[in-house]
Amino acid sequence: MDGLRWLLLLFGLLVIAGIYFYSRIQKSTPESVETRPIRRAPSIGAGSDDPDAPGEPDQLDADGDAEAEDVVVVAKRPSQQKIVTLRVVARNKGAFRGDELILSLRGIGMRSGKFGIYHRYDGNDENRTIFSAASLVEPGSFDLANIKEQEIPGISMFLVLPGPVDGTEAFDLMMQAARAIAQTINAEVLDESGCTLSIQRERYMREEIIQFQHQRTKTVD
Repeated sequence: MDGLRWLLLLFGLLVIAGIYFYSRIQKSTPESVETRPIRRAPSIGAGSDDPDAPGEPDQLDADGDAEAEDVVVVAKRPSQQKIVTLRVVARNKGAFRGDELILSLRGIGMRSGKFGIYHRYDGNDENRTIFSAASLVEPGSFDLANIKEQEIPGISMFLVLPGPVDGTEAFDLMMQAARAIAQTINAEVLDESGCTLSIQRERYMREEIIQFQHQRTKTVD
């Protein structure tokens, strides 16, 4: 009889332990995606000193939906910057003499500046860069101390919008500079993907700039 009692006691303990662990597992199981409210992360700019920057989004209501005001704040954020790029390369996959290339850049009013590349400034203010030119040889900077010994296959010309002047004006100035260099050292002008820059492609790039500026102005307003 004692053996039977101990066996029943052990069985009872096992049943109690099973119920306990089952209840713990049920409590630790995460809620389903459909029923659990989603915690939205703060908008970019939260905590900024800029009074116009979007801050912490409004609290979720009982149904887990964000209030409409938070959506409006996100919609009014300005667009990202836009980079417009051209290439000026030697014909027939050749290369330019480094000193001749630098002379052509200086000839159109570009000056060596930040990052060891050349820039076209708005006046004499080096903080107002209209467009820039970097070597297609990594890392892109020009080694002026040894430039006479260098051969460079081409340059990348680029501008960042918004800039110190109107976007279309900056693009026209960069196009004029690219064509002037191409004529001076017998080069060809390509688009950002390395294809010959056709009139149609140039017009399309210009239209993209106009559209970018229009959308940015509309968003800010």
